[in-house]
Amino acid sequence: MSPQITVAVLGTGIMGGPMARNLARAGLDVRAWNRSRGKAEPLAADGVTVADNPADAVRGAGVVLTMLYDGPTALDVMRAAAPGLTPGTVWAQAGTAGLDALDGLAAFAREHGLVLVDSPVLGSRQPAEDAQLTVLAAGPEAVRGTLTPVFEAIGARTLWVGEDADIGAASRLKLVLNSWVLAVTHGTAEALALAKGLGVDPQRFLGALEGGPLDMGYLRAKAGLLLDGRLTPASFTTVTAEKDARLIVAAGEAAGVRLDVAAAGAERFRRAAEQGHGQEDMAASYFASFED
Repeated sequence: MSPQITVAVLGTGIMGGPMARNLARAGLDVRAWNRSRGKAEPLAADGVTVADNPADAVRGAGVVLTMLYDGPTALDVMRAAAPGLTPGTVWAQAGTAGLDALDGLAAFAREHGLVLVDSPVLGSRQPAEDAQLTVLAAGPEAVRGTLTPVFEAIGARTLWVGEDADIGAASRLKLVLNSWVLAVTHGTAEALALAKGLGVDPQRFLGALEGGPLDMGYLRAKAGLLLDGRLTPASFTTVTAEKDARLIVAAGEAAGVRLDVAAAGAERFRRAAEQGHGQEDMAASYFASFED
C-alpha cells in the first residue's frame, strides 16, 4: 500500500478498536470514528487520529473499513460519511450484516462510486487484539493488492471466496461458520447447566472428554469463562450473539432451510439478556437454563 493511503475505521467497539490499533501498529495511517467517542479516544495513544464524525474520518481515505453492529447500522453510518467519500474508495464491510442488508449496502456503494468488498471477520476479542482474525472476503481482483496490508495487519489469514461482493459469498460463509460457533456455545452452556442441576462436578464432565474426539479448545474456553466467573469483559456479547442468531435463522428461512437449533439458541440469548447478562460473554446462555 502506498504510504499516502489512509484507512478509516468506522466502529471501534470490541472488534473495531483492536483492529484500528493493529492497523496503526503496522505503520498504516489510520483514522477512527465511533458513535461513543470515549471508546475511540484511547486509540490516539497508538497513533490513530480520532475523528468527530464519519465524514471527517473517511475524507481522503483510500480504504474505509466498517465494523458496526449490523447492516442497517453500517448503512446509516456510511450515509453520514457520504460528504467525505471519494469515488474509487475501497469499502471493506467487515461486520456481520446478514443477507437482507446486502442489497442496500451494494446500492449505496454503486451510488457513491465505491468499490465494495464483502469482508466479515471470524474471531472475537482476543483474536482481534492479537491480529489473529480470519478475514473472509469477496471483491474485485483489482483491489486485493490495496487491501493486502490492511487484512494482514488485522488477521492471520485471508480467505478470498469470490469477486462479486454484491452476492455476499463471504457473508454467507460467515453465517454458516457462526451457526457452528453459536451451537457449540449453547452446547457447552447447557451441559454445564445440566451438570449443576444433577449435582455433577463440571470437572468430571470435562475430564471424561479429555483427549477424546468430543474434546475441543472452544468448549474448554467457554466452560472456563463460566466456571471462573469471567464473563466480563465479553469476548462476544450475548446481545450481539442473539442478533447473529436471528440473522442466521432469517437466511435459512429465505433459503428454505429450517434451523431449529439456531432459533432456539436465539431465544436462549434473549432470555439471558433479559436476566441482565446482555453485555456479558455469550457463554451467559448458561443462565437461560434457570428461572433466575
